[in-house]
Amino acid sequence: MADWTEITEEIQKLKEERDAIILAHNYQRPEIQDIADFLGDSLGLSRQAAAAEAEVIIFCGVHFMAQTAKLLSPDKTVLMPDPAAGCPLADMITPESLREFRASYPDAPVVSYVNTTAEVKAESDICCTSANSVQVVESLDTDEILFTPDANLGDWTQEQLPDKELIIYPGHCHVHVQIQPEMIAELKQEHPQAVVMAHPECVKEVRDMADVVASTGGMRRFAAQSDAREFIVGTEQGMAYRLSQDNPTKTFYGIETAVCPNMKKTTLPKLVACLREMSGEIVIPADVAERARASVERMVAIS
Repeated sequence: MADWTEITEEIQKLKEERDAIILAHNYQRPEIQDIADFLGDSLGLSRQAAAAEAEVIIFCGVHFMAQTAKLLSPDKTVLMPDPAAGCPLADMITPESLREFRASYPDAPVVSYVNTTAEVKAESDICCTSANSVQVVESLDTDEILFTPDANLGDWTQEQLPDKELIIYPGHCHVHVQIQPEMIAELKQEHPQAVVMAHPECVKEVRDMADVVASTGGMRRFAAQSDAREFIVGTEQGMAYRLSQDNPTKTFYGIETAVCPNMKKTTLPKLVACLREMSGEIVIPADVAERARASVERMVAIS
């Protein structure tokens, strides 16, 4: 515990020296969430990065998130405590596979989930998040739209917009797809009064069991406003800690096996090392950054 305290004290000291702020995703380890200046989803954190006066952004998340922060804050230094923290969903699509996907639909615009690399964003017409996918797709003045790369988010978006035709790329989040209906049913049996929240990256059978389908930001708002006292949290288990911190008089039941190994790669020792050495800098080639930034900014303008 003494070592833990020393590390957190050094982090606070180095933050001041480096003119840095720490951003942490809702799925991060509890101790990382506790020391962060801002908590949120990937786009919310990127907006915080762009609005912050700090010169250095320490992004505790996965690689595509830090890239998005860099896109919206090109003049700031963006660092990752563990640059090896990637995203298997983002890796499921490449610029080459996207070009091949859209070759059969040359007139259809491409909506890419923000959970993609900068190189894929550069090949897309507009980005979306799990919070605004419906709004983004609805804004496009065409009925036929290519949606990449998360098939479950695409399927859920299609359900909300039956007048649109989404051609959906076959990607998925390995953490969310392993959340199965029987897991939700077991928790519901143990806690019959609990409200079920599910992320749109979950499979349809789980989404259909939920009282609300929402992004992590949407879950925060719903939990805060709901009169319910108990909640089943159908997303990565780090979100249950975030919700319990926000709502100490309510109880949140996470899915114990829904763990993203990449989100847990960031640790306090890695964080302090990043600040000491100014390591893990995110660099995006200028030609890629310009095109990728445009697809993100189009989304931001709509939202």
